[in-house]
Amino acid sequence: MALVVQKYGGTSVGDVNRIRNVAKRVLDTKNQGHEVVVVVSAMAGETDKLIRLAQQVTPHPDEREMDVLLSTGEQVSIALLSIALKTMGVDSKSYLGFQIKIATDSAFGKARITGIESEKVMNDLKRGRVVVVAGFQGVDDLDNITTLGRGGSDTTAVAIAAALKADSCEIYTDVDGVYTTDPNICSKARKLNKISYDEMLEMASLGSKVLQIRSVEFAKKYDVPIHVRSSFNENPGTIVCKEDKDMERVVVSGVTYNKNEARIEIMRVPDVPGIAAKIFKPIADANIVVDMIVQTSSTEMGCADMAFTVPKTDFAKTLQIVKETIKEFGGKEVKSNEDIAKVSIVGVGMRSHSNVATQMFTALAKEGINIQMISTSEIKISCIIDSKYTELAVRALHDAFELDKPSVTEEQ
Repeated sequence: MALVVQKYGGTSVGDVNRIRNVAKRVLDTKNQGHEVVVVVSAMAGETDKLIRLAQQVTPHPDEREMDVLLSTGEQVSIALLSIALKTMGVDSKSYLGFQIKIATDSAFGKARITGIESEKVMNDLKRGRVVVVAGFQGVDDLDNITTLGRGGSDTTAVAIAAALKADSCEIYTDVDGVYTTDPNICSKARKLNKISYDEMLEMASLGSKVLQIRSVEFAKKYDVPIHVRSSFNENPGTIVCKEDKDMERVVVSGVTYNKNEARIEIMRVPDVPGIAAKIFKPIADANIVVDMIVQTSSTEMGCADMAFTVPKTDFAKTLQIVKETIKEFGGKEVKSNEDIAKVSIVGVGMRSHSNVATQMFTALAKEGINIQMISTSEIKISCIIDSKYTELAVRALHDAFELDKPSVTEEQ
């Protein structure tokens, strides 16, 4: 007997029939003798519907009240799933985030989990119940309802799996695993049998929508293997796990892209110590995550140009902060561009292979794609390009690294 945490996304519970199908899958797992905790997202489209309702009231709704509003989506889906399970003869009980409780900080809309009280869940499991938990939500120290941001149900599931010391964490979604790139724009994309935590972290941070990045951080920290599967078939999925020696033999595992990027460039800032801190501190204070940063010499002596990227959702807010900030030290001009995308290659094998960057830049150059910014780590290379070339760039890189061909270890 194992303790299994299963998470079902919005498309998996998109209507009553799909909720019944999820209930059958949970019942099958229960009948195999396992203890089961189920984490559920809001029904597909429900969160967007709630956002539109709030925006009909005001273009800039209060962040605390938005979390109160958005958290209601999961309340519907966990109740319906629990009802469906009970009609099948399964003893089931649903919980909202604050009831079990999932403790978070107070960053409304993007809260981080700080702890989980597992006693209620464990007691229910001992009684033979299936526990159904609302994903995406928690509660802060002041008893405010909080939400974890888009994809937060993944994080809820992995965090619960870690807190309960579960044997496995299964993430059910509308795709049947992690692919070498987005199959919707590259027909040659291939499903991976397994991928390391580090590779998945990079892919999640670089635009892959299969798993939310904080869920992978939790999984790596607490060594929780994740099995990414489809809720619409019985196909084996992709295992996200510790890196092994076989993984290092594959130079590049995947190509990702992200169109949710905007570029801000501050021209002719004083090239003196402390300027970068002055620019980025107020941005950090606003809970805005800055991604790529490039500083270059300016045409004006004693000055530099500084460019960086932020999520498009934070673009307007960041631009306003930057324009206020540069008044303090005399930055001359702020330029911005929302029509960009980031394309990246990821692979733990990059650590021990040379010439990878050259191969990437050559592939983009052959297609006439200009690179605006470059960022690297041990296992990834990212380039900012014009957004209109995104699909072309992804296909060119997928071909350049022959990702349609199974690795030697997969063939074995």
